Amino acid sequence: MKKPSLFFPILFMLLLTSGKGFSQDPNFYIFLSFGQSNMEGNAKFEPQDTVANDRFLLLQAVDCPDLNRKKGNWYPAVPPLSRCNTGITPGDYFGKTLAASLPDSIKIGIINVSVGGCKIELFEKDSYESYVETAPGWMKGMIAQYDGNPYGSLVELAKLAQKDGVIKGILLHQGESNTGDKSWPGKVEGVYDNLLSDLGLAPDSVPLLAGELVSAEQGGKCASMNPIIATLPDVIPNSYVISSADCETIPDGLHFSAAGYRLLGSKYGEKMAEILKSE
Repeated sequence: MKKPSLFFPILFMLLLTSGKGFSQDPNFYIFLSFGQSNMEGNAKFEPQDTVANDRFLLLQAVDCPDLNRKKGNWYPAVPPLSRCNTGITPGDYFGKTLAASLPDSIKIGIINVSVGGCKIELFEKDSYESYVETAPGWMKGMIAQYDGNPYGSLVELAKLAQKDGVIKGILLHQGESNTGDKSWPGKVEGVYDNLLSDLGLAPDSVPLLAGELVSAEQGGKCASMNPIIATLPDVIPNSYVISSADCETIPDGLHFSAAGYRLLGSKYGEKMAEILKSE
């Protein structure tokens, strides 16, 4: 009896594995991060912060010739994770903490698109231009580094990252410039929904972690925003609020110190590890 040909089964498998979806590494977890100055990195990083972890990578968001980094390329995730002259962020110790919490087979990638001083309106897909028009000159310079559209830049980079890995979460630290705005949770929901839609992800499928601002106990000038941030899970079911309690701050009442970012980032990482392990 004639043996069946293996040509067509092999050809079929080659066609399958050549598709975009099959180039993804399911063990490469991608995380998007965005916000204003505390997510951008306000404190100077220290030598201990620059120790690389080969399982924690950064997708560079802007060209930084002095750092030998080019937008859209992967590098060891050491600060700065945002623009070229920024500092340590919660993302630094989010990644290190998460890597330590997950099996060695898992790699972590992060993308950070943040603009100091901005309102959440800067990330609104359909109306950001009107916000940019009224932004102060110093902010417009930062926005320009993201081709004038930080949301669009975040989506562009995320789509690039999806060729290599799988988006597993979104990190947000923003709110100081929206202090007192009770509509903030709904605005964040709009950004979140647009991100998932533009990236081909199912609604509410990706956890969103949002950090508290400097607390009232530590003299936070925008601490009144924390009760509003606390309502985010009422609007986005798959969202979680990260406490800023005990995170060291600096005297301006707005920003965390390097030690504060380390602890805050660790809290983000611990919560994400808990979520992933429960899935």
